[in-house]
Parts: sequence; structure tokens; C-alpha cells
Amino acid sequence: MKKVAVIGAGPSGITAIKNFADAGFEVTAFERCMGVGGNWRFNDPSGHSSVFETTHIISSKYTSFYEDHPLPESASDYPSHTELLNYFNDYADTFDIKKLIKFGTEVERCQQDEDNLWDISWKDLETNESMSGKFDGLVVCNGHHHEPRYPDYPGEFSGEFIHSHDFKSAKPFANKKVLVIGGGNSACDVAVETARVSSSTHISWRRGYYLIPKFMYGLPVDMYALKNRWMPAFIREPFTKLMLQIFQGRNKDIGLQEPTQNLFGTHPTVNSELYYAVRHGKVTPHKDILRYEGKTIHFVDGSKEDFDVVIACTGFKIKHKFFDKDFLSFEEGKVPLLHRMIPAKIKNLYFIGLFQPLGCIWPGAELQSKLAAKHLKGLWKPKKPIKVLIDAELNKPDVKQIDTPRHTITVDDFAFRERLKKELARTS
Repeated sequence: MKKVAVIGAGPSGITAIKNFADAGFEVTAFERCMGVGGNWRFNDPSGHSSVFETTHIISSKYTSFYEDHPLPESASDYPSHTELLNYFNDYADTFDIKKLIKFGTEVERCQQDEDNLWDISWKDLETNESMSGKFDGLVVCNGHHHEPRYPDYPGEFSGEFIHSHDFKSAKPFANKKVLVIGGGNSACDVAVETARVSSSTHISWRRGYYLIPKFMYGLPVDMYALKNRWMPAFIREPFTKLMLQIFQGRNKDIGLQEPTQNLFGTHPTVNSELYYAVRHGKVTPHKDILRYEGKTIHFVDGSKEDFDVVIACTGFKIKHKFFDKDFLSFEEGKVPLLHRMIPAKIKNLYFIGLFQPLGCIWPGAELQSKLAAKHLKGLWKPKKPIKVLIDAELNKPDVKQIDTPRHTITVDDFAFRERLKKELARTS
């Protein structure tokens, strides 16, 4: 029986553990936290989680479940982090996989020997004891939301400065003047939440973003989008932009920048509340930052304001500290992986969940896990050399996005799942 190591027991990790075990592998998983759920373990002592007190998922329950284990009917349309953590625990308990996980452990180093076996070293975080072992396969599921990326502007801000990774509640920002940097989902959520208690909240955008409401015409927005997938893409995008404008108006009418990129040129910001917060005078929009000067922040349009706190919601780096940088690194540039999981030149290595879907991540991770297990077992082979297929993927992305480090791993959720299912249909 081949031995497989799985790094991480978040939403991608638990489905990898389950599916590799189902395929007959001897699985050992390593997880820093003391339970499953990864990023959805609000305020976990490990500091790994980046969700905060009021976080809800941005895809609906109708598209955000494992096929092997659907969400309960009682789930909210957009489940909270508490509901989701219960769901992940129920998944792990249903398939009895917690016994395969070494909780409270951190993988320190992964090296491949000349026989393509993996030498893995890990540390027990409670006893500080280091251990190691050899494995036939390595499955990396540690996510991409734990190495903060900070904005780089001239000058120095002398007030409080934090990253959204460390934002857990709006309470500490009561009666403070807050600036939120960013236009993604975390930034808009943080702006709305702090505006409830701050003396004033402001938000700075480098560029315009499309704000997509959570519900359109009585449907969760992903179900509305799914209903419109019969349209050709060249019609669907302008139609959706028109419907958004009819539904909620234009950014420029309320002081927000208009986007110049296409609808999915940046990751969609699914937020119904920022429009209300701006229109209620609770959040003040600004353009990009020019420079810091003590507590004063100068913006590119010539305006300036003093702030007590800056919260940078500027994303994360893709980082795998347990690999030597000269062996493998995705920190800069594109991520060359077949189906976002298999490298061309390194054998017996799989990345599960290392993609950013226009939708929910764990249904795609579940399908990746099934295909990866089939590949390691020799029951599925790509139709062409892996390097050729990777180049084709990179040259023909699901959506054309702006050239930033954050937008290197995007896939169209439904198209990605369909491709994986077609490959699974070819397995023995």
C-alpha cells in the first residue's frame, strides 16, 4: 500500500484525505490547527484563519457543497463561517478521516529523493518534537490565504496599520477614523463592518471594481448567473453588466470609480452592503494612495485625510515554505499546473485547492482529489505530455484578467468542474 502525505485539513485537505483513502492509499495528514476547517476556523489560536466574526461565504449553498456530502437543507442561502465549520466537521466525521490527521503539527521541509519518494519533516507544535518519514506521494492542500501581501506606497504611516488577515472584529475600531485599502471581498466587508462603529470609515481603490449583489431578481447571484450560461460568452458578459447597472446603478453616481477592465478582469466582489454604506454616508470612497505622511494620507487626486487606522485588504502571496525556493516557488508569475494541480517535471506531487474559482473552491477541490488519486494509482493519464497541456491552459484561460500576482490562478467554477468530470469519465 502506497503511503501518501496530505498537508492541510481545510476544505480542500479533508476531501483529499477522504478520496486518497478511498482509493486505497495509506494517508497521513498534517494540520497546524487542532481541528479541521482551515481558514474557516474563526479566531483559531494558530493564527491561520483569516475569516472574521461576521464572515459569510460569497457563493450560495446551491453551488457550494461536496457532491459526496451535500449541505443540509437547513443551511442559509449564504452560510456563515460557523455553519461551514460545522459542515466540514460533519464531512470529516461522516467519512471517519480525523483518525488520519496529525493535528497541531507543522510541516517544515519536503524533499524528493532520486526514487521520487518524499522525505517529509514535521514538528509537533505542543511538544516541539521534530519527526520525519518517507512517502510515495505528496498532496499539498495548505491554501493561499495565510501569507499577507502588503501595499507598497512611499512614506510611512504612523498610526495603527494591520492586514485584513488580522482583522477579526470591528469592535477595536470604535470611534476611530479608518481607511480600508482594497476593493475585493474582504475590503468591502471590512469597510461595511467598521462603518458600524467607527467615527468614520473610508475606502481607497487603486482601480474600479464591479460590485455584484448577493441576490438578483429573487435569486442568489450565482444561481442567476448559472441560469444565463446558455448564452455565448460574448453576449453573456455585456448582458450581465447591463443587468447589474439596471439593478443597482453605476459606481460613478455614488463616488466610486468605474471599472475599466472586463466584468471578470478582477475577481468578482460579491457584496450587497457597500452600495448602501456609501449612499448612507457611512463609507467615503477615495482613489488610490499617493503617499503616507505620518497620520496623513495623500491620494492621487490631490486630496488628503488624517486617519487613526489603516486596514490593508490587499491579498496574499502563494507561498510554500516547506519547499526550497529553487525547487519550487509560485510567489511570482504564473502557476504552471495541469488542472491547477499537477506540475510537469515533479512526480507524485499534487496541489489541491490552489485555484481561485469564480464560485466556490471545495467542489472543484473534491473533483481534483478524485482525479489526483486516480493518477497516482495509474488509472488516469493525461492525453498529451503534461507540459504541452499546461501551456495550453495558460495560453487559453477561462477568463482574461488584469496582470497582477493575485490573478494568476483564476478559473471559471462551472467550466473547471466540467473539465475535471470529463477527465474522470476517462478513468479506469
